[in-house]
Amino acid sequence: MADTEIRDDRAAGRLEARVGDEVAGHIAYFVLTEPGRALVPVHTVVRPEFAGQGIAGTLAAEFYAVAAREDTPVAPLCPYVVKWAARHPEQAPVADPELLQAAKRYVAEHPDQW
Repeated sequence: MADTEIRDDRAAGRLEARVGDEVAGHIAYFVLTEPGRALVPVHTVVRPEFAGQGIAGTLAAEFYAVAAREDTPVAPLCPYVVKWAARHPEQAPVADPELLQAAKRYVAEHPDQW
């Protein structure tokens, strides 16, 4: 994999993987506040020219690392992150069902954001 830098742009709701000057991929997410705080990844995108280089997995791992550093649970809605978490239970604790339901409601109520 190319030398990848990960940047968390919390204000834009994007965890970005940068290779050189280019954004190779990102996880779009939001911070859930009710009924509790959680980081909610909604979708993962990797540009085609960077496919197969481990960018998505690096993003998912760093997303969970950010959550762990902040002592904040993850409520994954992104299908890629859900699959990644299932393969890496040591890094990705199982999400609280109540937070997952709240995250799904939020996305349904704000479809223009995704």
